[in-house]
Amino acid sequence: MGNTIKTTFLLALLTVFLVGLGSALGGRGGMLLAFGLAVVVNLGSYWFSDRIVLAMYRAKEIGAAEHPGLHRSVRRIAQAAGLPMPRLFVVPQPGLNAFATGRNPQHAVVAVTEGLLAHLDGPELEGVLAHELAHVKNRDILVSAIAATLAGAIMFIADMARWASIFGGFGGRDSEERGNPLALLAAAIVAPLAALLVQMAISRSREYQADATGAGLLGSGEGLASALEKLSAAAGVLPLEASPAATHVLIVNPLSGKGLFSLFSTHPPIEERIARLRRFRRGQE
Repeated sequence: MGNTIKTTFLLALLTVFLVGLGSALGGRGGMLLAFGLAVVVNLGSYWFSDRIVLAMYRAKEIGAAEHPGLHRSVRRIAQAAGLPMPRLFVVPQPGLNAFATGRNPQHAVVAVTEGLLAHLDGPELEGVLAHELAHVKNRDILVSAIAATLAGAIMFIADMARWASIFGGFGGRDSEERGNPLALLAAAIVAPLAALLVQMAISRSREYQADATGAGLLGSGEGLASALEKLSAAAGVLPLEASPAATHVLIVNPLSGKGLFSLFSTHPPIEERIARLRRFRRGQE
C-alpha cells in the first residue's frame, strides 16, 4: 500500500509539472491546453503502449507448439498469481532481456529475447518470468507507460516554452494570459529535469516491488538473483538494441550509466536488487 501511495503521488506530481508548465507558457489557456494534453497522453498510453513497444522491439508472437516449455512455465506462474495466461512473444535479439506490456491483466503480453532463452537455466528463466508477471499483477505496465508519456509531454512543452520565452510567451494581449517570460524560461529548464527524476523514481520503485512479488510467487528469490547476475555480465558482450524511450519496460536497462548518471536510470542498481532477493531467500525480507 505504501508503494502504491508513493507512485500515485509521483504521478500526480508529473501532472502538476505538466499543467504548471502549460500555465507558464500561456496563462490559463496554456494550463487548460496542458491538462488536455495530459488526458490525451494517458488515454494513448492506456490503449496503444503495448503495440508501440512490441513494434519497437520487433517482437513476434509464439504459440505453445513453438515453445512448449516456456508456455508451461508462464501458465504455472500466472495461475499462482491469479492471472489469466498472457500472450507470449520472442524478441529476435541475442541480448539477454525481457519485458511485460499490456493495459491490464486481460490484455497482458510477456516478451523474452532469444538470448535469454538460450543462456538461462530453468529456475533462472522462471525467476525472470515471475518478475514480469509481477509487473502485470501490480499494474506496473500502465503506471510506467503513463509516467513515460507524461514526462515526454512535459519535455515537448518545455521545448516550445524555450522558444516562446524569446518572444515573451504565447497567449492573448493580456499579460496574465501571455505568461511571464522569465518564469517561462525557468519552467522550461527545471520542469523537464524534475519530470525525468520523478519518472525514474517511479520506475525504480516498481522494479523493487516486482522483484519482491515475483520471489514471493516462486517462494525464493535465488532464481531471479542468479538470472540478474547473468544479465549484468552479458550486457557488454551481448548488447540489446534498445530505444531510450522504451528501456523502462525491460527487466534490466541496457543503457544504464554509472555514478551521477545512475540518478537518471530507470532501474535500481543490479547489485542491490540481487542482495534484496538473496535476503528474501534467507527469510530476512
